[in-house]
Amino acid sequence: MIDFTKIEYLKSGNERQQKAYQLLSKHCFFEKLKAYSPILAGTIPIEIDVEGSDLDIICEVDLSFEEDFLDELMFSRFIPGNTDVQVNYPLIEGEKCIVLNFILEDFPIEIFGQNKPTTQQNAYLHMIAEYRILQEKGEGFKQKIIQLKQQGMKTEPAFGMLLGLENPYEDLLKL
Repeated sequence: MIDFTKIEYLKSGNERQQKAYQLLSKHCFFEKLKAYSPILAGTIPIEIDVEGSDLDIICEVDLSFEEDFLDELMFSRFIPGNTDVQVNYPLIEGEKCIVLNFILEDFPIEIFGQNKPTTQQNAYLHMIAEYRILQEKGEGFKQKIIQLKQQGMKTEPAFGMLLGLENPYEDLLKL
């Protein structure tokens, strides 16, 4: 299985994965976020991305120190100064999280911070479950997922629909 905790696998991936690797490497995302145990999650790592899919970088962030995290990202050496960054604080499982969205070199990027190890966050766990399902079900299944996503369906509901899952967000975690 691919080690999704490191981004080197992107170097030999499809064209979009290679571009993602170049962008992430050029801007030293993972080196600069090292203290937050970053992982690239979502659809690009498992090759089911569609036009407009973003780079989802999940991080372990103690939000009692959110100012340090924001300073690290926005005011030091990370996000270019003229970049429009949207910051939100959603509640996930009753816990405050932080989400930064911006576009860098035509790539939509989402940095998600939660006070939980990245390998225990739902984004990572969903991606691993989806990857295993894609490996098991094959290329035809993968293309059906991509078609549903191109029609506007989110990833987990697309898997849920094809697998007959009642609550795909919860059921994928059980697989």
